Amino acid sequence: MNKFTTCAAALLAVSAGSANADQTEISVWAWGVAASSLSATLEGFNAQHPDITVNVEQLGYSQVKSRVLAACAAGGTGLPDVFQFQNVEMELISAQFPDCAADLTELGFTDETAALFPDFKMTALRDGDRVIGMPWDTGPVMVFYRRDFYENAGVDADSIVTWYDFIAAGLAVQEANPGVVMTNDNLNGGAEWFRMIANEQGCGYFTQDGESIAINGEGCVAALEILGEMHGQGLLTAGDFGERLQNASAGTVASLMNGAWFEGSLRTNVDQDEHSGLWGVYHMPTVAEGGDRAANVGGSLLAIASNSENQDAAYDYISYALGTNEGQITMLREYGLVPSLLSALDDPYVSEELEFWGNQAVWVDVLSTLDRIQPAVGTPFFGDADQVMQATQTAYLNGDHDSAQEALDEAAQQISFATGLPIAE
Repeated sequence: MNKFTTCAAALLAVSAGSANADQTEISVWAWGVAASSLSATLEGFNAQHPDITVNVEQLGYSQVKSRVLAACAAGGTGLPDVFQFQNVEMELISAQFPDCAADLTELGFTDETAALFPDFKMTALRDGDRVIGMPWDTGPVMVFYRRDFYENAGVDADSIVTWYDFIAAGLAVQEANPGVVMTNDNLNGGAEWFRMIANEQGCGYFTQDGESIAINGEGCVAALEILGEMHGQGLLTAGDFGERLQNASAGTVASLMNGAWFEGSLRTNVDQDEHSGLWGVYHMPTVAEGGDRAANVGGSLLAIASNSENQDAAYDYISYALGTNEGQITMLREYGLVPSLLSALDDPYVSEELEFWGNQAVWVDVLSTLDRIQPAVGTPFFGDADQVMQATQTAYLNGDHDSAQEALDEAAQQISFATGLPIAE
């Protein structure tokens, strides 16, 4: 254990008080593989805190979000002690329900604690002098690909640098592998690909100060143009999250781009024996050669309900799960949840070659992008902007706009009308 790791563990072990000597039970709401990863930390946590029982309830993402917001609107009635939330949407809670999430600075979270995490993860968690959540996982964007499908087409993944390289590779892959499509995106219910490429280009729905709308900026226009090009050539077809995993399992898709947390979702949803060694990972392409090839999508936090009667025990738990190498590496190893805790990146496991991924040291490649990721500001209006973008994306792909610029200019006007924010000059 290095000096930094020791410091991290010591700082995050501190709380305003320890759990009661009697057995204490805390409840946690989380979704999907994230809930499974929390369950994986319980053995290690209980070795240190045998007096605290943690009950993790696995729900769907939409269930967690809707139930948390409904409970916050009801003054906290019905909230668990701890709940998961997406970083980019946490400003919904701080703006609409400022008293719903506990202030972690009153439980032991200090400036020194915040320094243990990347700056872009703390952006949405600061509410004035308050801190309303602890960073959990990050979502560095990577392309997960079938080595054999690429090899059949004579495509070297290392040669794919720009999105135009990706398009050329996709045409070759589909020709060499009948019945296989180059990639999928949630075109019918999300705008994740648009947001990933836009973030790579330094563009988002809003400016970095959150005070104006930036969706029609140059980087966002380039992102929508690329999306349209891939869709128009039949390289990008619709598939929601579950369908993408089904396609991966069935061997009908050659590439899937997502946050690196997708590693665990993919690996645990395909036949291990059949797929081991067939998959690899490479950095997302960029618009122009020399670009950063780095973006973030997804990534979440754990918050403590302000009306929880077990805040100290809850803080003990999230400090272990999110603030120690042991907790973070357990979740990375078992379910692919990428650490936010900076000291965890030096753990020996990160450098291991993984058999499932063709003996690639996947996490070295993933984590090498962290310092190049530009923060994306959600604001309380993220949901409004995302709904507009989804409709705009559909209309553009259906040929309802003459250009991506026209489509996004119209989207900016709609978001401005819905939020009252001005459009950036």
